[in-house]
Amino acid sequence: MKKTQEYLEESLIKPKTLAEVRAMIVAHKRNDFIFASIGLFTIIFALLTLLILFIDLVMDGYPKINYQFFTDFPSRRAANAGILSAWVGSALVMLVTFLTAVPMGVASGVYLEEYAPKNWFTDIIEINVTNLAGVPSIIYGLLALGLFVYTLHLGTSIVTAGLTLGLLMLPIVIVSTREAIRSIPVAIREAAYAVGATKWQVVLHHVIQYAFGGILTGIIIGMARALGETAPVITIGALTFIAFLPPAPLINEAPFISFEWLQSGFTVLPIQMFSWLSRPEHVFHINAAAAGAVIIMLTLVMNGTAIWLRYRIRKNIKW
Repeated sequence: MKKTQEYLEESLIKPKTLAEVRAMIVAHKRNDFIFASIGLFTIIFALLTLLILFIDLVMDGYPKINYQFFTDFPSRRAANAGILSAWVGSALVMLVTFLTAVPMGVASGVYLEEYAPKNWFTDIIEINVTNLAGVPSIIYGLLALGLFVYTLHLGTSIVTAGLTLGLLMLPIVIVSTREAIRSIPVAIREAAYAVGATKWQVVLHHVIQYAFGGILTGIIIGMARALGETAPVITIGALTFIAFLPPAPLINEAPFISFEWLQSGFTVLPIQMFSWLSRPEHVFHINAAAAGAVIIMLTLVMNGTAIWLRYRIRKNIKW
C-alpha cells in the first residue's frame, strides 16, 4: 500500500507556476507567428512569380489578341494565323468530357459515401480512386490509345479526346463529391430521417443540395485542368494543323441534332500553342504567347466562377 502511494505521488504532474504558463503561451504565440509568416511569404512569392510570368506572356502576345485572332484558321503565315479551329475543338472536347465525367463521377461519389458498405472491397475502391487522381496525364493518354483508338476503333476523333479527358477528370469529380458530402453535418440527415424521409429523399433533397456548392467547385476545377492538358490528346494523335471546323452539332433538319462531329478530326488550344512554339520564327512565338494567355485567362475565369458560385450557393443555404 505504501509503495503504491509513493508511486502515485511521484507520477503526479507538478502544477506549473504562473510565470511558466505565461512563458509557454508566449512561446506558442511566437511559433504560430513564425509559421503564419512563412506560409504568407510562400503564398505571396508563388503568386508574384505567377503574376510576373502571366504579365510577361500577355505583353508578348498582346499585339496578336484581337477579334481576327479568334475568327481565323491556323496558317503558315503568322500574320494570318488564328485559333478558330483550336477553340472550337476545345469547346466540343470539353462538352464530351463534361457529359462523360460529371454524371458518372457525381453518382460514384454519392454511392461510395452514402450507400456503399464499409468493407475491404470499398476500401480498395477508395484507395484506387484517390491514387488515380494523382496519376500523370500521359498514362491516361496511353490507356486511351490502346482502348479507344486500337481496341474500340474510335480513331483520333473528338469523342476519343473527350473520353480520354473524362477518364482524367473522373477521379477528381469523385473525390471532390465525397469531400463535399462529408462536410454536411450529421444533424441534417438525422432531422430528415426524424420526419419520415427515405434514404433517397435525404440524399437528393438534403445532402446533395447542401453539398452542391462543393461538388460544383470540384467539377469546374476538373474542367479547368482538362482544358489545359496536352499530353493525353497528343498521345491519341490529335492534329497539330487543322484548317476546317467539325460538323455543327445542331442542324436545320429533323431531328435537328447531328452526331457527325463526334468522329471529326480536331485540335485544341494547348496543341495549337505547342505547334507554334515548335516553329523557329519569332512571329509564331508571339502567336503561341497569345494562345497561352487565352488558356490562362479561361482557366482563371473558370476557377473564379467556381469560387463565386460556391459563395452564392452557400450564402443562400440556411443551415
